[in-house]
Amino acid sequence: MNTQFPETSGAWHKRVLMLAWPIILSNLSVPLVGLVDTAVVGQLADPRYMGSVAIGAVIFSSVFWVFGFLRMGTTGFVSQAAGANNTQEVRFSLLRALSIAVLLGGLLIALQAPVKWLSLSLMGADESLSPLIEAYFETRVLSAPAVFVNYCILGALIGLQRTGLALLLQLVLNGSNLILDVWFVLYLGWDSAGVAMASALSEYLAAVLGLWLLRDLLLPSKPVQPTCLSQLYSPESLRALFVVNGNLFLRTLFLTSAFFFFTAQGAQFGVVILAANAILINLLQMLAYGLDGFAHAAEALAGGAYGAKKRSAFEQAVKSSSLWAGVMALVIAVVYFLVGDLIIQGMTVNADVVAAAKQYFPWIIAAPLIAVWSYQLDGIFIGATQTEVMRNTVGLALLVYVLSAYLLIPLLGNQGLWMSLMLFMGLRGVFLYLAYPKLMSQFSQT
Repeated sequence: MNTQFPETSGAWHKRVLMLAWPIILSNLSVPLVGLVDTAVVGQLADPRYMGSVAIGAVIFSSVFWVFGFLRMGTTGFVSQAAGANNTQEVRFSLLRALSIAVLLGGLLIALQAPVKWLSLSLMGADESLSPLIEAYFETRVLSAPAVFVNYCILGALIGLQRTGLALLLQLVLNGSNLILDVWFVLYLGWDSAGVAMASALSEYLAAVLGLWLLRDLLLPSKPVQPTCLSQLYSPESLRALFVVNGNLFLRTLFLTSAFFFFTAQGAQFGVVILAANAILINLLQMLAYGLDGFAHAAEALAGGAYGAKKRSAFEQAVKSSSLWAGVMALVIAVVYFLVGDLIIQGMTVNADVVAAAKQYFPWIIAAPLIAVWSYQLDGIFIGATQTEVMRNTVGLALLVYVLSAYLLIPLLGNQGLWMSLMLFMGLRGVFLYLAYPKLMSQFSQT
């Protein structure tokens, strides 16, 4: 394995774009699957099927998102090992992550009864939906090992700068899900359980394909020596793995708490504001579809340079990926400014909700320009596996966010809530930026 870094500024920009566009395209396929899931069960006469799928999907997106550290941590370790031209450590980093993924997936299946009870209790769904949601849950939870394995595979592909293969994997995953959805529900009549089965089978199909794509890495041509195998689960490597992933896990919990707090506070303003906020939050979360491509490019390029201990390459990776992330953020802001009203009107026919959403929509126009730096710096620090800083900065930003919300909501109402959320997103970037010089101090002048 021989990692080559671009030699000119133009070559760096080209590398960033080549890494980012497959991620952006694969992200765009994700909401399409959700739309098809809804459309397929929407063809059934009983609306309970649509409701059960909607609630079941929310449960699993929340549960699985908590384990997203498997993707991020794998990218950091693999990109650094690749940057250091250490093929063995690239292999071992992936194998360690896959071991944890299978273990956690099996554990989630074993603990499905209490997880299902807690999830249904928190959702507070109508009792008539419970049997359908339980059937969806019991099928979908079986996909946990494959989902977590796919996180690791995606992380490795990004870390190895093979984002074209990452795009292929996502297209196979989402494409097979669409086909199986239609087959199981409309032709076999499996209702909402068929949607869960389609999701589960497509995850396993993608996992098999991903492992096959990485077969040369997972199955070395030369026999591995016993002394090398002892390094696979050495105490030092396992400690580093659990420290990095533990910090990422807490970071994700903090982020989840921030948006849960937003929804809970918004609910106090009544149904109309709650619905308007839900529309706007969906638009806010869609920012990731564009900005994640450049954040992932930063993870791979900055991680490779960090592993190679090349300061100049690290700086070029940061500058070039951040420039294009800023451009993408500006494009998203302009698009929202031009067609925001049309988007809102397309998401609801309720005139009161439309009016409320338009009132707070300026925050969504500003959001890309505020949030882009936290996304981008997240990618840089993930590549360098400096996850303790990420954990601490998100925790501090969350604390300021909650305090500001309690101060501003009595004065400004829902505007104060949105102002506090934007403060949270902005402070995440500011705090990481303040930590950036310490990160750079770890390099020698190379």
